[in-house]
Amino acid sequence: MTTPYHPPVKRSIEIAGHKTSISLEPLYWELLKQAAQAEALPINALVGRIDAERIKAPTPPGLAGAVRVWLVAWLAGQMS
Repeated sequence: MTTPYHPPVKRSIEIAGHKTSISLEPLYWELLKQAAQAEALPINALVGRIDAERIKAPTPPGLAGAVRVWLVAWLAGQMS
């Protein structure tokens, strides 16, 4: 990747048996792939886990926002 500044890319995934789409910047798609590998999960399963966590929030964010926040927290955990 030559620049992290790129418009979001929409991809279809399946969560808990239903299809949905998420729009994330390529940088986040790459981080999601790395996190899924590190967690030994398929991307769909990791996004499903993130989705289940976000739904429990008092004011749940959208799925794409929840994925971005989860990835930042995951990265912060990797650095500490």
